[in-house]
Amino acid sequence: MNDTKIRRAQVLCAIVERGNGQSLISHLSSYGMGYQLRFTGHGTASSEMMDILGLGSSEKDVIVSMGTEDAVADAVKGFSENLSSTRYRGIMMMFSPDAVSRLLAVILNMKKSEDPERKEAVVMKNEHQHSLILVVVNQGYTDQVMQIARRSGATGGTVIRARLAEAEKESQFHGITLQEEKEIVAILAPDSIRNQLMEDVNSECGFRSEAQGVLCAVPVDKAFKI
Repeated sequence: MNDTKIRRAQVLCAIVERGNGQSLISHLSSYGMGYQLRFTGHGTASSEMMDILGLGSSEKDVIVSMGTEDAVADAVKGFSENLSSTRYRGIMMMFSPDAVSRLLAVILNMKKSEDPERKEAVVMKNEHQHSLILVVVNQGYTDQVMQIARRSGATGGTVIRARLAEAEKESQFHGITLQEEKEIVAILAPDSIRNQLMEDVNSECGFRSEAQGVLCAVPVDKAFKI
């Protein structure tokens, strides 16, 4: 790299209809996105709601893609220029991490610098009008979480299967035995309902309940359909 300046890294997270994930990864790679992961999940919105939103089937591919801020800006600009496009039948969210490892930052910058037609980055204001709420609960409690979330104004979420780390040992925390099988419910919600939604879910599905729920919220720079 001739340019010694390390550009800031940003993250795109997309939830798309199952089968469209690999195509989206290839598309984002063309913009210089240098590190990408794919997971599987399923949506919790009713079929009627998915028809209204145009989000297709309940089976989902979850894509986490990292790149420099100018690579992300180019990719987002490409989607925003075609607002009616829903070819991937899903949504995309953009995040700005506070820190990443220097080696990863260097790799992402090298990936973007290989693009001979790189344009200047589009300046995007971080408005943080939405948050991605992550609720980790014991397996079998996602329906209860979503019922509570919908009462608070959420329209749907995506469920990702997970396991407790070091599950071969009987894990306990302050005398509470932790269940091995977990599910992560990811809910994109306006900030206007975020706090109430989290309070409602925590009151019924919190850590000391049978669901053993753990919640966090991450500010979303932008969210849009793709």
